[in-house]
Amino acid sequence: MTLFRVVLVLIFITLAGYTSVVISNYGMGLLPIFFGDMAKMQWPGQFNLDFMFMLSLSGLWVAWRHQFSAIGIILGIIAVFGGALFLSAYLFIESFRVQGDMKALMLGHERATQ
Repeated sequence: MTLFRVVLVLIFITLAGYTSVVISNYGMGLLPIFFGDMAKMQWPGQFNLDFMFMLSLSGLWVAWRHQFSAIGIILGIIAVFGGALFLSAYLFIESFRVQGDMKALMLGHERATQ
């Protein structure tokens, strides 16, 4: 579990730093670029479409893990837009809440104890 948490911290720090540099150089104009690449029907757009589906699956998993409660749906939406930056922080925090129990981390505490 410790190695898992170290990886999560490294992901978060690396991505936060990279994102800060990109925002300082190019601003917050991600969406027109993201969807514009998809509209061109080229490899960058294919990657963005694939990534968008991965983000959607991440959001659905987070919402499902919280049994589609109001907070689960809110967290799921944040997961879609927050990507790995959100998910690394979310998993890091939740890993402590479930006291390192990977089954509870992946399924949610309620499902893991059933």
